[in-house]
Amino acid sequence: MTATTTRPEPAARDRSARSLVDLVFRARELSLVLALAALVGGTAAVNPNFLSGQGVEDILLNTAILALLAVGQSMVVITRNLDLSVGSVVGLVAFVVGDALASGWGLVPGVVLGIAIGAACGLLNGLLVSFCRVPALVVTLGTLYVFQGVCHYVAAGRQINAVNLPPALLSLGNGAVLGVPYLPLITVVIMFAIGYYLRAYPSGREFYAIGSSPEAARLAGVPVRRRVLAAYLVSGCLAGLAGVLWLARFGTVVADSANGWELLVISAVVVGGVAITGGVGSVYGAALGALLLTVIGGALVVLRVNPFWQQAITGALLLIAISVDRVLALRVARLLRRRSRHG
Repeated sequence: MTATTTRPEPAARDRSARSLVDLVFRARELSLVLALAALVGGTAAVNPNFLSGQGVEDILLNTAILALLAVGQSMVVITRNLDLSVGSVVGLVAFVVGDALASGWGLVPGVVLGIAIGAACGLLNGLLVSFCRVPALVVTLGTLYVFQGVCHYVAAGRQINAVNLPPALLSLGNGAVLGVPYLPLITVVIMFAIGYYLRAYPSGREFYAIGSSPEAARLAGVPVRRRVLAAYLVSGCLAGLAGVLWLARFGTVVADSANGWELLVISAVVVGGVAITGGVGSVYGAALGALLLTVIGGALVVLRVNPFWQQAITGALLLIAISVDRVLALRVARLLRRRSRHG
């Protein structure tokens, strides 16, 4: 009776390799936390004021709006789409709501108005992308300029000043509870709510299925068009809320508020581990990406580095994140092909 040497089955090897790749994807968020810790620690060692009470509060306030937009954008990107219009929606909402509040509206009606405007913008994008099947890049690039044009028409060269706004709104933008500013608290609550929905509910996991393979999701009975429309609707609502928070944070707004923020939001999402090809990532990672970009900007200011380097570093991080996602995607594709061949 001859002894036989047992070798691991190919499928078992593939499962092991696939588990390793999945672990790498999950480790993206941990790597962001470590990068943040190193960046904050290094900057604080050079300038201890970076971690002063006021310094930490500024970081939280500056991150809140960007992270809120990144959470909404991540839902769209997970479905393998983009929303380039979020910056324009923020500017439009900030001015229109500011105009309404300055003319005597209350805070709650103003917030509802801002979210409604954002929802209408998101609904327009979602209908054109999901039901009319126009490429997301084309649709949202077009609506970016449309919303900007509407904002400039409404503004007519005017600006909203903080002295004309109700104290309750300004308190929302600069107040705190137990020492924690309201804005980051709002963002954190929304982030956890959406993150829990995406992971815990079957309808939430369908967004990932669409991003992984829209055709396979459609064959599996997933309502692809409705889910894509819902992603744009959520992104629009959060952009509308972000516009109200922008107004509360800065008080004085003009027609081109948040101009160019759409690329910063997408950078935060991709750096945070949400694959631009869809199907991978989380809203927590997107928020961490927003925090990382904000801390980089703050650290460069504290260290008196030319602001140009913030854009250069952001671009470099974006390229690295996309490259890593591409390498991992190719690795997963090879593993799946091998697993399929071995039955």
